[in-house]
Amino acid sequence: MSEWWRGGVIYQVYPRSFQDSNGDGIGDLPGIIARLDHIASLGVDCIWLSPITQSPQADMGYDVSDYREVDRLFGSLQDFDSLVEQAHARGLKIIMDQVVSHTSDQHPWFQESRLNRTNAKADWYVWADPLPDGSPPNNWPAVFGGRAWEWNPTRGQYYLHNFLASQPDLNFHNPEVQQAVLDIMRFWLERGLDGFRLDTVNYYFHDSKLRSNPPNKRDEHLPYAVNPYDMQEHKYSKSQPENLAFLKRVRALLNEFPGTTSVGEVGDSHRSVELMAAYTSGGDALHMCYGFDFLGPQFTAAHFRKNIEKFFQAGPDGWPCWSFSNHDVPRHVTRWSAHGAAPAGLARQTAALLLSLRGSVCLYQGEELGLPETDLLFEELTDPRGIRFWPEDKGRDGCRTPIPWEAGEAPNGFSTGRPWLPVKPAQSALNVADQNADPASLLAFYRALVAWRKTLTALRQGAIAFHKAPEPILAFTRRHEAEEIFCVFNLSPAPVEIQLEGRSAGMGLEPVSNAAVLAGPGLHLGPNGYAFIAGPGIALKG
Repeated sequence: MSEWWRGGVIYQVYPRSFQDSNGDGIGDLPGIIARLDHIASLGVDCIWLSPITQSPQADMGYDVSDYREVDRLFGSLQDFDSLVEQAHARGLKIIMDQVVSHTSDQHPWFQESRLNRTNAKADWYVWADPLPDGSPPNNWPAVFGGRAWEWNPTRGQYYLHNFLASQPDLNFHNPEVQQAVLDIMRFWLERGLDGFRLDTVNYYFHDSKLRSNPPNKRDEHLPYAVNPYDMQEHKYSKSQPENLAFLKRVRALLNEFPGTTSVGEVGDSHRSVELMAAYTSGGDALHMCYGFDFLGPQFTAAHFRKNIEKFFQAGPDGWPCWSFSNHDVPRHVTRWSAHGAAPAGLARQTAALLLSLRGSVCLYQGEELGLPETDLLFEELTDPRGIRFWPEDKGRDGCRTPIPWEAGEAPNGFSTGRPWLPVKPAQSALNVADQNADPASLLAFYRALVAWRKTLTALRQGAIAFHKAPEPILAFTRRHEAEEIFCVFNLSPAPVEIQLEGRSAGMGLEPVSNAAVLAGPGLHLGPNGYAFIAGPGIALKG
């Protein structure tokens, strides 16, 4: 099936924290191979591998020093080939992170570029002269704090780094850079890879005039943002119009390898949904994109409805890939239980919601176990963002701690050595072994939910139509040809009663419904309860 990705379910593996095979405390490719049966048992379609290429690991692999080599922490190219082969044998596709908006400062390209202004790679990165007073050329900040410009005395210029100073930005205005990036992608596709998750896909191009960004609007009574990066509207430092033409070149390359796909990460607080739509519309750019709209603290019916409707209004033929958790944000069971929900009920409801939205789905490792955010001490941190902005921003380590595989004490079968991040009791208690043995566990529920979704074309590919409903009710119908399914969610920890119309006597609750009771036209939804009803014409009364 050439469009397996449309409505598919992708499982994100963060290799450092999945399974360690050699006792060094860091997960690796042989470890992933050893746990492939777990992933396959979920019924997902594809694995997304977070970075495995050679790197100094200043930003956990998102600083690449050799795009064609596997970092020895994780194994070898032969291990990668074996992983692809064994995943394919289980019916699983493999995509991997391509981090090409920037490289490590240890990459040979940058090592050459920094030498002088006349070498062959002189224009492969974003260099700029200082202002007359010696300051950087504009006001752009770095995501991880400080200015986005680092002085290089050898060239007598600043270079741009949107993240760490050791992550210089490539200059995509240079056609040679574009071709070099496409050549790297071809290298992996020829090894059998099924596509890419494109990191920071809207950061590729910068404003060639280097104009300063305007400030973000802020109500005077509100405090300043924890991170100065959030005080600007990033109008010129990213999300430039030239980006779309390059993404079409990426798609043209992928078209040479039938059955491959692409997922773009769009990080833009002002217009991420519009960019997601633009980058996936027309059938000649990316296959899918995701943003951070559902990766934040908002958990209201209006928020979900607004962003989904906005996406399909902006790009009727575009395609989103929704996720509630990943390696960059606090786990959603912790984020959203702050609204008063019990974690166990919330975990089931959010799984059901995510897997019933129009679009593809990305599940983050451990989501199927209901793992909460890990509470770490400052001295346990490795993430540069958390170290810089602690304690107001504790960084990303809390969602990256190792998977607890076995019952008992930490590290629960993840490693025979000391894990790079600790496994705490809250995570140990939700281990895979105990949940495998319990037919009522969240893990068992995920397997049933994904299997159920696969039986319904309406959920995988059908249209979505929202019903008018007050908070905290989110209700919509998914429809494909004659197949319809009504979906309703109580996004609160308090029970609610609603009235339905159009339901015939033979239309009962689908078995994956939870905390829901039908009584004639009435539907009782308990705390974070939800219901699925298959059949045409069902709506909310009134």
